[in-house]
Amino acid sequence: MKTNALMDEIIYLPVEERARIAEALLQSFNLQDEAITAAWLSVANRRLNEVASSQVQTISGEQVFERIRQRHAR
Repeated sequence: MKTNALMDEIIYLPVEERARIAEALLQSFNLQDEAITAAWLSVANRRLNEVASSQVQTISGEQVFERIRQRHAR
């Protein structure tokens, strides 16, 4: 099947099916080692738990960028 014909068919699929296809295509470009993915997931879950349990305090994006501007103004 030619790419254009395939695209013409995909565009009329329900949004859920198109999302599945898009996700599969994106994943095909970004092949990652499962160990790396698991490590990042572990870090993300740990950080989420730290925020949820108030072990760490969050700051706004505006504060982050202001701190960066101050550091680079020196």
